[in-house]
Amino acid sequence: MSGIIIGLFLVIAIFGVPLAFALGIAGFAGLVIADLPLRILAQRAMFSVNSFPLMAIPFFMLAGELMVSGGIIGRLIDFANILIGRVRGGLAQVTVGAGMGMASVSGAAIADATALTSVLYRPVAKQYNGPFAAAVIAASANLGPILPPSTAMIIYATLAPGVSVRSLFMAGVIPGLMIGVLMMLTIAIIAHRRGLPLTGDRLTLVRLVRGFWTALPVLLLPVIVIGGIVGGMFTATEGGAIAVVYSLVVGLFVTRTLKLADLPGCLLRSAITTAIIGVIIAFAATITYLFTIDLLPQRLADFALAFTDSRVIFLVFMMGALMIVGMFLEPNAAYVMLVPVLAPLASEFGVDPLHFAILFVLNMVVGLLTPPVGTLLFVVSAMTEVRIGELVRELLPFIGIQYGVMLACLFLPPLALWLPGMLS
Repeated sequence: MSGIIIGLFLVIAIFGVPLAFALGIAGFAGLVIADLPLRILAQRAMFSVNSFPLMAIPFFMLAGELMVSGGIIGRLIDFANILIGRVRGGLAQVTVGAGMGMASVSGAAIADATALTSVLYRPVAKQYNGPFAAAVIAASANLGPILPPSTAMIIYATLAPGVSVRSLFMAGVIPGLMIGVLMMLTIAIIAHRRGLPLTGDRLTLVRLVRGFWTALPVLLLPVIVIGGIVGGMFTATEGGAIAVVYSLVVGLFVTRTLKLADLPGCLLRSAITTAIIGVIIAFAATITYLFTIDLLPQRLADFALAFTDSRVIFLVFMMGALMIVGMFLEPNAAYVMLVPVLAPLASEFGVDPLHFAILFVLNMVVGLLTPPVGTLLFVVSAMTEVRIGELVRELLPFIGIQYGVMLACLFLPPLALWLPGMLS
């Protein structure tokens, strides 16, 4: 039964049918094949989204929308420009810094890509060229699901036993910072080879102090939200609500660029994005349920153990398989369909649940940049009018960096596990 469901879903999805619709058809067909009552479709869908941790997703989405409308992202970019703008390729470096700052609030790659493209694409493209600017924006936006608070990690933690949102957030800090730093080094090398111009003004103490003071309300937001989650003062969902209130207050009374008339648009955009994620989770949950009653996790474990009992070989094989999955399957669907199946399988091989979780998330996140179904590719290409082929060529070094960090975490688990261990 599992093979029929997977095959049917892939066939439907390949023909360009919307992902949620393809999942719904596959789940419906699975219930018919298994001779189960169709009301299970509604029951599993409702049960899967009736989750307190998942409520964090709309809050962080809305916080990101308020940041953009409230001019908060502009202050973040200005401060990044003061710090690292006066170098070759400085505007590209500023884009990476702004991406890391946005990631610490919104936790969603698509939202970050939209904000960064609307603010930074034209000035970066004017200084360098369109494909390079689009590639830097896409790669920087991809830090959103890696650095906390990450919506991808929230979804994973709700699906996998033994993995907490707080621990998974902390596991993403060092890999996310490594990716950001390596991207900046790569941009510096590219800028030197291509002779890209200097941008920005010279760094002085006066400009630094003024920039820091102006950006302080923005910089305090991740400190308050992430610090509170890690410190156990509130949950990720409560942290998301605090981020919304904080962004609202800053936009209305500090930057004063957020107007009451902007709120309906912010609410609508965040609601649409949340609804898309919710529908995918709801329909994919039915397929996961069918996989469970079909004993797919146990059969996969028996099959894998028949070939090897090595934890490292298993992880290498899983990461290779997930790289292929990430090229064709939307990450949210992959989480809901595969985490309940693969997380128990990893436990059979003695893999630390948190280690497997961060490797899974890193792998799926890179899939947002890889063709043929890289969601970020289509979003950035549509907004910048840069062709997918040109965008992918410029993205190759950054994709290599992100896969390289994932492999480093695979063979050196302390890169991901040291910080959660210290905080626990």
